[in-house]
Amino acid sequence: QVQLVESGGGLVQPGGSLRLSCAASGFTLDYYAIGWFRQAPGKEREGVSCISSSDGSTYYTDSVKGRFTISRDNAKNTVYLQMNNLKPEDTAVYYCAADRTGIATMVRGYYDYWGQGTQVTVSS
Repeated sequence: QVQLVESGGGLVQPGGSLRLSCAASGFTLDYYAIGWFRQAPGKEREGVSCISSSDGSTYYTDSVKGRFTISRDNAKNTVYLQMNNLKPEDTAVYYCAADRTGIATMVRGYYDYWGQGTQVTVSS
């Protein structure tokens, strides 16, 4: 059974850090591009970051550049999103997704598999 499971969300104060994990089961992440998306209440789901399968190229939406880092550990079949200097506007449910083309994209329609999401709340 193909499955993506996110973990690592929680409540953190502004300026704090969290590391989200996206663990795959039922398939090998090596050949998939992985994207992180987020959805805040009343807003559209937006792309946050993505990483390609081939050369590990990474991309970030402007609002998180310099604060978030995406990485993959193929041996653990897991992708991570390190989030530093978190801001209240980062509050959202974060989802990871896998794209079998292996090409990193922020367009959610290209993704084949999705996790169930993990809540990130940034508040003092």
